[in-house]
Amino acid sequence: MQRITFVLCDNMLATSTTLPIEMLRAAETFARVNSPQRESLHIQTAAVSLEPVTTRAGIKLYPDKTLDEVIETDLIFLPALWRNPRPIIKRSHTLCNWLKRAYEDGCTISSVGTGVCFLAEAGLLHDKPATTHWHYFDQFQTSYPNIQLKRQYFITQAGNLYCSASVNALADLTVHFIQRIYNRTVANHVERHFSHEIRQSYESTGYFEGKTNSHPDEDIVQAQIWMQDNYGKEIRLSDVAERFEMSVRTFNRRFKNATGKSPLQYLQEVRMETARDLLKTSNLSISEIAYKVGYSDMGHFTGLFKKLMATTPSEYRTTVRAKLFSAEPF
Repeated sequence: MQRITFVLCDNMLATSTTLPIEMLRAAETFARVNSPQRESLHIQTAAVSLEPVTTRAGIKLYPDKTLDEVIETDLIFLPALWRNPRPIIKRSHTLCNWLKRAYEDGCTISSVGTGVCFLAEAGLLHDKPATTHWHYFDQFQTSYPNIQLKRQYFITQAGNLYCSASVNALADLTVHFIQRIYNRTVANHVERHFSHEIRQSYESTGYFEGKTNSHPDEDIVQAQIWMQDNYGKEIRLSDVAERFEMSVRTFNRRFKNATGKSPLQYLQEVRMETARDLLKTSNLSISEIAYKVGYSDMGHFTGLFKKLMATTPSEYRTTVRAKLFSAEPF
């Protein structure tokens, strides 16, 4: 069971909590229907006290527990604050101390907008990359000069600490967490239902410590780069293993240990990401796209695309093109 805690505080943006909760619940439901053995979620809200929290919209939220009553949690979501965060941050000593303990216990912590100041005030972002709401860039940089503010990124990651600049970026990040908890199929299902326009991927809008291929197996890094460069060709994994002077068994084992996925899964993901981009930006037919990304059998390509993306290539193109090229008169 994944234990997820949403922190509540006065003057917060309700959507910075309600949106990711709804996305996570949708993921849980979809995963259960398709595989009853899938991991369930234990989602709770917590605050300094059990008093109702008044959000910026005037909606009162009632925490399930106090912070002290949250003994263990795997993932924490910190809310965005409305306008100047300083008055709330100055009164956040209890929360900051709780965050320090959670971080030391290995918990993953997500913050959004000016809620990133909670992590900064707790001292957890010292010498680490972070982002926040664009309106408070200068104030944030002045208040926390030892933090590496990444103004050009919507999402940053430093170990178990994640920052998102807005609620929209938080939605992208939540899709990433869903993929980590379940798999890409579940994440794509949630993304399609909550974001009709097909959002940019988490990886394309973020700054990450170590970036892609952040594992120590240099041979596997080179194999990943080779597959990225040659995905359009007919690739036999036995040939790739031989190219890097490994047996197929050793190659599979080392690749899975380094990346968390098999070589075939990795190659399929590279091809499907390229196919998505071509469907969005080119006028190539689906059969032409299938061929370009390494599939001579269009039926196999379509089936694999639907399995990984939770939609067919033609449906994906229709959806994304409607967003990109439709225009309403003023």
